[in-house]
Amino acid sequence: QVQLVESGGGLVQAGGSLRLSCKASGTIFSITTMGWYRQAPGKQRDLVAETTTDGSTVYADSVKGRFTISRNNALNTVSLQMNSLKPEDTAVYYCAAFGVVGTAGGDYWGQGTQVTVSS
Repeated sequence: QVQLVESGGGLVQAGGSLRLSCKASGTIFSITTMGWYRQAPGKQRDLVAETTTDGSTVYADSVKGRFTISRNNALNTVSLQMNSLKPEDTAVYYCAAFGVVGTAGGDYWGQGTQVTVSS
């Protein structure tokens, strides 16, 4: 089984920064895509940013220029540096791993970490 463990959420004032980290554990040979999604109360879960093994990245328009995703393929980790945070960034942030190749392949989600940005 693959587990994704997130860390780094919390409360920050508008304009501040937070860094989220996620590590995938288990017998993993490769992960096609790792990324971050977020879900605010009463809303659907949306993509924030994701990156593939070749280093290509995709960002939601609302976070471009403020958030940066990075990944370590050897360690199966993905991080999200969030700068210039806004109250509308408040949500539960979920780590995602898609296309896991290993003894338990498939797609996986983390348990979520709360990010709250106060105005």
